[in-house]
Amino acid sequence: MTATRNQRRAIEGTVTSDKMAKTITVLVERTYKHPKYKKYVRKQKKYHAHDEEGAAKIGDRVEIEACRPLSRLKRYRLVRVIEKGVAVEAIDFSPEAGVP
Repeated sequence: MTATRNQRRAIEGTVTSDKMAKTITVLVERTYKHPKYKKYVRKQKKYHAHDEEGAAKIGDRVEIEACRPLSRLKRYRLVRVIEKGVAVEAIDFSPEAGVP
């Protein structure tokens, strides 16, 4: 019999910070219908996720999964990088470069 991991909560979002060692900050946006006004509302939340190899960079779209508490704030781990994004630091905003 093989041991398998239980079905855990998996969410996807955009990496907003990778400056910490083995940790990324992921911005997850969700929409829901307001109970009274019946209008769709966008809500954002940031999660800290464990990134052992440092695979995710700023701007990447990633999938994270719930796990045991790894530190005071980390409750998620990186599953995979869905799509590579353009890092904000890579864009040249100097006046000589012109408007990107």
